[in-house]
Amino acid sequence: MTLDHLSLLARFQGEFLAAVPDADPGSRVPACGDWTVRGLVEHLAEVHHWAAGNVRGAKGEPLGDGPFDLAPHYAAQAATLRQALAEIDPDSEGRVLAHPQPMGPGPVRFWHRRQTHETLVHLHDLLAATAGAGSVGLAGAAPDVWADTVDEVVTVLQPRQVGLGRMAPLRHPVALVATDVSGTPVWVLGAPGQRADEVAPDVVVSGPAEALALTLWRRLTPAEAELTVEGDRADLEAALAEPIVP
Repeated sequence: MTLDHLSLLARFQGEFLAAVPDADPGSRVPACGDWTVRGLVEHLAEVHHWAAGNVRGAKGEPLGDGPFDLAPHYAAQAATLRQALAEIDPDSEGRVLAHPQPMGPGPVRFWHRRQTHETLVHLHDLLAATAGAGSVGLAGAAPDVWADTVDEVVTVLQPRQVGLGRMAPLRHPVALVATDVSGTPVWVLGAPGQRADEVAPDVVVSGPAEALALTLWRRLTPAEAELTVEGDRADLEAALAEPIVP
């Protein structure tokens, strides 16, 4: 699928920044352990800063330990990332997520996509913290954007987790079907690049792309996301229990 990731990144960063003042810095972020809003905002600012360094091929200066004034701190690092991505040829070589080493050479374009989805998932987290619970529909991204989030997990992040030795290959691949996207795309978690009819997974999970994405990122359970599960639910539970995302 073809998406304008830089435009999406700028939009999601703007929505994230706009939501910061309405969130209590001490509020817990649902489905994120002991994270608070302050930790979430500082984390995303740090990730933007780190990614900008990888785009430029040089480690950025440390941001310090804080505490930071959250909105201007995040705004500064969001702008730093956007500037780096705007200035550097997307086809030039930077440092990207890789395996068997955690980082390796790769096109700067990698970060256009990776930071778009990093920001989108954390936008959901920030809005969930303000709402008191996560749910589908908090972050208003289109289905094809959420489908791209699913694709990144299946084709990039989960294989990297295996390649880094953070998890074993899934014993039972899981088919994922996005019911609200043109063409009804199907992915096979644990067997990227293979068709469901080739792998014959024991479980098929279907629903809106956002529901699939938030389930893969462990923000919602399949039940909370109102996904349809056909087949062996134990295979799905086993897959979701693994560290399929960083």
